[in-house]
Amino acid sequence: MENIQNLCSPSNPTSAEAIRESVHHVEAVMERAHHGGGWLLSGILCINILILGCALVSGSALNSVAITTVHKQIFLIILLLLTMLWMLFYSAVTSRKEQGVLFKDSHAGPLWLRGLVTFILYEVDILQEDEENRNKALLIHFIMNIVIVSLMSLSTVIGCIVYRLDHREHVSEKNPTRSLDVGLLVGASLGQFIISYFSIVAAVATGARGYLNALNLSWALLTVLQLGLQNYFIIEGLHREPFHVMQEAALHTNACVFQEHTEMSIVMESNKSSYFLTSGSDKPNWKRRVLKEVCAFLLLANIILWIMPAFGARPQFDHPTEIKFYNFTMWAAIVNIGLPFGIFYRMHSVASLFEVYLIS
Repeated sequence: MENIQNLCSPSNPTSAEAIRESVHHVEAVMERAHHGGGWLLSGILCINILILGCALVSGSALNSVAITTVHKQIFLIILLLLTMLWMLFYSAVTSRKEQGVLFKDSHAGPLWLRGLVTFILYEVDILQEDEENRNKALLIHFIMNIVIVSLMSLSTVIGCIVYRLDHREHVSEKNPTRSLDVGLLVGASLGQFIISYFSIVAAVATGARGYLNALNLSWALLTVLQLGLQNYFIIEGLHREPFHVMQEAALHTNACVFQEHTEMSIVMESNKSSYFLTSGSDKPNWKRRVLKEVCAFLLLANIILWIMPAFGARPQFDHPTEIKFYNFTMWAAIVNIGLPFGIFYRMHSVASLFEVYLIS
């Protein structure tokens, strides 16, 4: 109540506002300085790990260098162990501190681990000459992707329904950055669309006989559906006004009217109105909460779908249906053109979903 009255009071000194802004700025600077060392150390470690991984992958491309797939798998296992140790350290030490950030999503770590473990198991099985192990690896790959893509499609439908119930206005002014993001998103998704549609044609033309062919067809169909729904969800989210902008506009519009009303009321009614306003403002917006949960899940799911192709797994060449139908040369050209766009699409979707998460 006092904040709203001070907002519209003509006698409110500007010096008090300047002092509050200065105090807030000093606190922000101290907070950044407190956490700056941790961010710098994390950035340095990330860059070194990334460069080491690139060196291993590049070295394995030369036959004269004795770097095999086993060495890359050992590198991934070490990263997996370091991730687990960091999660244990965070749970035991960091989260118990006074200023520790408590994340609500307890499945973020397990989702990362499942993506890495699935990739390692796939590579280990697919490198063996045994046909049974290769089929087992393809089965795990298809089932994992079908489950993830199905959950992504379902969550995206929920997010689109919330958008229909949401009353936020669309952004009217032109934004070149947003237009570029949308263009890159739609353009990069064409690569995965191409691979999926060619797989659908090959599976349908050959009759989709066998459980692997049926799973491959299901995965391709669900991928097409998921890409379309996710593109619509991201584009719609990028073109909506942020929640805090609408809240600030509503606050400045109604603050003076509310003050005039409370000045004409008795003290008891004023206290009731103040209590009602405070309790109502603290109540979370369920639509905003749902949109944030959808964005967070889609973000993690896109990272999981990015891991296997980004680290070199090519199940498109391990499944023989497309190779027999199109012959190897044509199918290799399709995959080598479409897959880099698909890898870029997943990471660009992560960035776009993070932006939608921030404005939701």
